[in-house]
Amino acid sequence: MKIEPKDFHVPEAARVDLDKWPTEVKKVYKSKHDYHKILDDHVEALSEQQQLLYSSRGHAVLLIFQAMDAAGKDGVIRHVMSGVNPQGCQVYSFKQPSETELAHDFLWRTTRQLPERGRIGIFNRSYYEEVLVVRVHPEILRNEGLVEPIDEAAVWNSRYRSILDLERHLHDNATRTIKFFLHLSKHEQQKRFLARIDKPEKNWKFSQADVKERSFWQQYMTAYQECLGATSTDHAPWYIVPADDKDNARLIVSKIILDTLQNLKMRFPVTGDDRREELMAIRKQLVK
Repeated sequence: MKIEPKDFHVPEAARVDLDKWPTEVKKVYKSKHDYHKILDDHVEALSEQQQLLYSSRGHAVLLIFQAMDAAGKDGVIRHVMSGVNPQGCQVYSFKQPSETELAHDFLWRTTRQLPERGRIGIFNRSYYEEVLVVRVHPEILRNEGLVEPIDEAAVWNSRYRSILDLERHLHDNATRTIKFFLHLSKHEQQKRFLARIDKPEKNWKFSQADVKERSFWQQYMTAYQECLGATSTDHAPWYIVPADDKDNARLIVSKIILDTLQNLKMRFPVTGDDRREELMAIRKQLVK
């Protein structure tokens, strides 16, 4: 199966029904060996594109990963970005906000970590938590300093607008934003949770909070559906990636990132006459 990024792209202003988006598709690899070969090819090409990005300094790239627990965000990031120079890549995982972060607007803690031009920024969870987990648990709003009484529907719509404005601003200032929702089935999540319990080396990954959040599954699906439809744009698209097959998901994500970077049509900086003359003078000194 050929990977076609458009198959996973959420059209702008689309009405998203996650029941109609698959959590598993036909394998894009023929065997485990073939999977490693394709991934290695993608990683090598990504490394080359990252060097172009870092040297040209014309763009920044922001990758956002959102998903239910156990969908494989960490694994995707680790495998897909394994060949990228750490100097040109910044990864941030956003957990429960601190007291200081709660004292600011909902975008503050993430905008502080946006990548500079020439770098790739990776958000493992992001400002989208504020229209996902906070929507499922609206009691969190009471800790965010909003003026009472709180109109929850108005809050979500306002935050969608703020996010759209931010991402338009980033695009206009040469940051390309790519957003991934790793679409995991409830059944596959159950299997992965059980594996975390049954395999001692995975026990550290599991907590009682994971089971608690699982009980809100349908509320999360509703929140994701509305969020994806409201905030996927041509300049900052959402991709719904089937995540029941971890290897498939990694290949799909890496292909989407690679295509986005290649479409920037970056080139290494051109050496001017003055710089070339300087380099030749230095070369003469080195060969003496």
